[in-house]
Amino acid sequence: MNFIRNLDGGFSAIENLKVSGAREGKFGVTIILCPNSTASGVFTSNKVVAAPVKYTKNVLKNGIISAVFVNSGNANCFTGEQGFKDCETLVELVSKDLKIPESEIAISSTGVIGREMPIDVISKVAYESLSKLGNSPENSLAAAKAIMTTDTFPKECAVEVTLTTGETVKIAGITKGSGMIAPNMGTMLSFIVTDAIIPSEEINKALKQAANISFNMIVVDGDESTNDTCLMMANGSSGVEVVKGGKIDSNFQEALNYLCIDLAKKMARDGEGATKFIEANVCGAKDSNDARLAAKSIISSSLFKSAVFGGDPNWGRIVSAIGYSGCDLNPDIVTIAIADDEDEVNLVKNGEILAFENTPYLDRAEKIMQSKNVTVNIDMDLGDGEATAWGCDLTYDYVKINAEYTT
Repeated sequence: MNFIRNLDGGFSAIENLKVSGAREGKFGVTIILCPNSTASGVFTSNKVVAAPVKYTKNVLKNGIISAVFVNSGNANCFTGEQGFKDCETLVELVSKDLKIPESEIAISSTGVIGREMPIDVISKVAYESLSKLGNSPENSLAAAKAIMTTDTFPKECAVEVTLTTGETVKIAGITKGSGMIAPNMGTMLSFIVTDAIIPSEEINKALKQAANISFNMIVVDGDESTNDTCLMMANGSSGVEVVKGGKIDSNFQEALNYLCIDLAKKMARDGEGATKFIEANVCGAKDSNDARLAAKSIISSSLFKSAVFGGDPNWGRIVSAIGYSGCDLNPDIVTIAIADDEDEVNLVKNGEILAFENTPYLDRAEKIMQSKNVTVNIDMDLGDGEATAWGCDLTYDYVKINAEYTT
């Protein structure tokens, strides 16, 4: 995809955009100022929905967002009527400071569920963040850091894409997510901005397509958050329209897919307690849905994730995960291989087991399983469906982090 160019500086790549981030202890606030942007979003499908998700869904009915308020340290979820009032209080604070209508301000939160919002602390940090708004790479990095909870590093990405018309536009995004990662129509928290001109309904279509092959294909622990939110805004500062004849430019869609996959993989690498990154590639499935089921089942398997942590080439756990995934499978024709950055070895070839004990295949598999990057390649030989999913190993530290999360 030589029409996509990676850029440095995250959000600073986008004109007419200001961002900031500030923290006080575990509480952080990120502000994204993107005036008069068309916008849309995808969200958690959890039946327990945080107050800021409900609030932002209402804001998006108008299809316009000018600013986003994001806090970490408290999810503002299962907080009843007070939780919604706290959203209104924080939005009013931003509205008065930036002189933007409350109806154009989205809000998002991440942190502990079932705790009342410490509104005085969050407000204090919010004012500090508002005082730091800017468009530098440092501003983008501060914004990415302020929304972190158990994350170990900030996650941002920016690209420039040459459209099929020869015109160029830019897309940039930040995300956070380390635990409670098994999203469905969204991810933990993700915010994307483009300088292209796109109607909000077309943003929704493009974002759903990108989320389905990126954020919806990662698993850290199999727990879906109550706050999953992915917002995309288009401020039109480039003056370039990417929707022609009712269709979004194919290069733009590919670039958005690329950016979302990059952010999703960073979340998988940063899974709580993770020491290894897992990629599962499935081809030859009956259709794309079956391929998605198989790929996601592999990286969701606690048994396989534990085997990766221990460096154990127990490929039977891969077979088992595919078998219960719900996809069509013929064990007599399937091919299973594992790989790292230097080697790939077939464990099963067209249904024939190669990796018995005391064979060169198993010896090579043991070495691959010691690597930091472990790839599983599956050929179902049933059709042309294919998909990729990403995850991480399951470690002692994951249990420790979550056993002590609120203490």
